[in-house]
Amino acid sequence: MEILDVLTSMAMSGRLGPVFIGADWNDVTAALGEPWDIGTRSRKRRWPRLFAYGDLELSVCRCRNVSLICVQTWREVVELPRSVGGGTVSFPAGLRHTDVVSALDRVGCSWEPYAPLTFGNQCSLTAVASGAQFTFEICKAEEPVLNVVGLPGDGHDCSARTACRDH
Repeated sequence: MEILDVLTSMAMSGRLGPVFIGADWNDVTAALGEPWDIGTRSRKRRWPRLFAYGDLELSVCRCRNVSLICVQTWREVVELPRSVGGGTVSFPAGLRHTDVVSALDRVGCSWEPYAPLTFGNQCSLTAVASGAQFTFEICKAEEPVLNVVGLPGDGHDCSARTACRDH
């Protein structure tokens, strides 16, 4: 399997294997094992927390649901869990804008420019099917290179739910 296969599948389905927005954290760890605990996104609160499986990063809400998914593609090699990468663990990175657009078009995944993340030295597009955002770094005299792919959260606000507790 190639990295573009993984990313186009994610763009079409909004999933990376057992990982999707709203997935129960216990189900994710049962399928993928224990992640690296990167820590909190805030110094004042223990949740939400950021976890990583190689270059797959997940934000997990205090009610233990996945609230944000991103794949870092700016490194020379992208590492993903075996079950997410279709049995492959490491992929070469350096994906160009035209390669990503061609791959999305090839699988019939409609996309459009994403203005909120297009500014300065970056441009972005979003996959219509899932809302997956592909953000590229624009380097001088080169074609834009894929920096990160993310599945945005669904707006879940755990603090608004009384059933959730900050453990």
